[in-house]
Amino acid sequence: MKRRIVLALMLLVTLLGTVISGCARETVGNSWPRIERTKKVVIGLADTFVPMGFRQKNGQLAGYDIDLAKAVFKRYGINVDFQTIDWSMKETELKNQTIDLIWNGYSVTPERKEKVAFSDNYLINHQILVTKTKSNIKTIKDMAGKTLGVQTGSSGAFDLDAQPKLLKNFIANKTPILYDTFNDAFIDLDAGRIQGILMDEVYARYYIAHKPDPSSYRIASDDFPPENFAVGMRKSDNVLRSKINAGLKALKADGTVAKLQKKWFGKVEE
Repeated sequence: MKRRIVLALMLLVTLLGTVISGCARETVGNSWPRIERTKKVVIGLADTFVPMGFRQKNGQLAGYDIDLAKAVFKRYGINVDFQTIDWSMKETELKNQTIDLIWNGYSVTPERKEKVAFSDNYLINHQILVTKTKSNIKTIKDMAGKTLGVQTGSSGAFDLDAQPKLLKNFIANKTPILYDTFNDAFIDLDAGRIQGILMDEVYARYYIAHKPDPSSYRIASDDFPPENFAVGMRKSDNVLRSKINAGLKALKADGTVAKLQKKWFGKVEE
């Protein structure tokens, strides 16, 4: 009798070990089985990045990336749970499995490629300099001795450090003012506390177009190379990556991508 009990306990321990091991592999490695089973994927975003992903006055999330992500996962019967995160901690949130994806105007850079896996590119973006028209700053060189603002952890901040001769070496103290959000940077720009913002073109043009006096701002192009937006995920999530890539390809083929670009940007990117 005792021998049977011991054998039963050993079998139970073995089975539990197999289940736990399987769950660990699923969580740490391939997330798709869990996403498919729970019918939910968690996307991290900074909810102030218009027009990619932001909160409207009623508190609802809206934006190009919001619509695009929902359309991709609708094809698989998966619900999208958007979670607001500290943008400067986005890769840490992904590593800690608080979120499954980074999808919010996330630019592909060599530095980020070391930390995450990227989907196929889905949109081209540029970094531009935004100033007040009255400041008479028309080019990057006009920022000499002036104060520049950038968002912490943004691709603009990365470009500024990676190619200091283009802009960083001109600005006051060769050091920008860092902001948690572009909204905060615009507040200081309007108040004259800074004289320029290096930021994403998609955000700048949408934001300025919706200001009471768009003509009070000036946009100056720069020499920074164009950048691609893509979806970031853990490097172990090859299945999830293939699902997203297939979804993006299908949405481009059926015209959904063109409709969303027309809706949010007023034009279709080639």
